Amino acid sequence: MLLPIILSGGSGTRLWPVSREAYPKPFIRLPNGKSLLQATLARIAALDHVSDVITITNKEHYFPTRDEYQSMGFGLNHIYILEPCARNTAPAIAIGAFYALARYGNDATLFVLPADHLIEKHNLFAASVLKAQTLAQQGFLVTFGIKPTYPETGYGYIELGDQLNDGKGHRVLRFIEKPSLEVVQSFLASGKHLWNSGMFCFTVSVFLDRLKVYAPDVYKGALACWHCCDPKTDKIDLDAATFCQIPSISIDYALIEKSDQLAVVPCNFDWSDIGSWDALSRLTPADPNGNRVVGEAVLMDSRNCYVQTDSRLIAAVGLENVIIVDTPDALLVAQRDSVQGVKQVTEQLKLTNHPTHRQHSTVVRPWGTYSVLEEGTGFKIKRIVVKPGESLSFQMHHHRSEHWVVVSGTAKVINGDSEMLVRTNESTFVPAGNKHRLENPGAADLVIIEVQSGSYLGEDDIIRFDDRYGRS
Repeated sequence: MLLPIILSGGSGTRLWPVSREAYPKPFIRLPNGKSLLQATLARIAALDHVSDVITITNKEHYFPTRDEYQSMGFGLNHIYILEPCARNTAPAIAIGAFYALARYGNDATLFVLPADHLIEKHNLFAASVLKAQTLAQQGFLVTFGIKPTYPETGYGYIELGDQLNDGKGHRVLRFIEKPSLEVVQSFLASGKHLWNSGMFCFTVSVFLDRLKVYAPDVYKGALACWHCCDPKTDKIDLDAATFCQIPSISIDYALIEKSDQLAVVPCNFDWSDIGSWDALSRLTPADPNGNRVVGEAVLMDSRNCYVQTDSRLIAAVGLENVIIVDTPDALLVAQRDSVQGVKQVTEQLKLTNHPTHRQHSTVVRPWGTYSVLEEGTGFKIKRIVVKPGESLSFQMHHHRSEHWVVVSGTAKVINGDSEMLVRTNESTFVPAGNKHRLENPGAADLVIIEVQSGSYLGEDDIIRFDDRYGRS
């Protein structure tokens, strides 16, 4: 069997302000309306002999990941391995391999792929995976190399060695990490170098045997963590005490670049790791002046610009090679050749504890979303959307009262000792200190406006007594 392992980690800092720490790059919407995570699942669903899929992600991303998958309706069985902290790709894959060993045995073939890449032509993708699976069953650690289409200095490269006897791949001579433009141009001229895609294929036994030799600290740490897990469940919360002690290292540095049992499958499908706004902008068709627009914009005397806006009209005059990305709470304006510097912006925001490095103004919760519309001294106004059949926790606040006005749908409300239905254009008041719960019993979204008032309005003024999402 082929067992895909989706690595859905990272923070996508180069795609700020759309990508945030709490809602990172895999959830970014593509021009077709699907997220990168959904696009990853779609190409997995096109593969033969796949029924189970492992996704390894941060524990706080479990609910949005689950929701993304459920909306696709492919009928795959999903296993979630939830990380309490970020430890790079080697520990994540090692935990996935131990899970596969316990549930499927030594001979299962693992196909490891990131959740934040974009690949077109699923038929060519499936053919490459089949070649890699064959090589993996022969004892190789297999990587996927992409034929370069332009001189990209931000990618790693693989130098091809001898072709293997079955013609399905090549030996790997060496890896070159982010070479200079001059070196990259020589690579393209030689035809012997491929982009390193970051996808891998190997059997459980070969991977764990090689990891034990070349990265024993990662192997031992992952094994200790796995011993704290229950392999019989499809949702595994990794033990923080053991997992966060595993060395943080990529699978490339820990194992792939050290092993002598490497093979690479050259691939001809379109591929991008969507690592910057420059890369993402290429997904939108250009007008005759080279401008690309997502949303509503007016560009005058401007060339080779990219504009993305959620709601407001953007007007640009006399600009060239500029990227503009507008969200409700943050605006990015950058020269196209400087977009890699966006990462430094997010680092600065994190140092100053600015909320825009972590959250959007619309915050995703297991039950739906909330958006802060306005706030000031002693008050905060939110728009709350509760999905059908979902409910907020049974909770209480010490320092604030809440007034709920139903905009659409019907709310089931527990407020102190009373329980009631609050319909469209009706309202209810929840005094500070009252235990309460908001629930959507209907088949459509429940939308309410919440007006908070009090001496302290922070999100940590919540005492949960019962919560279906395990947060109490």
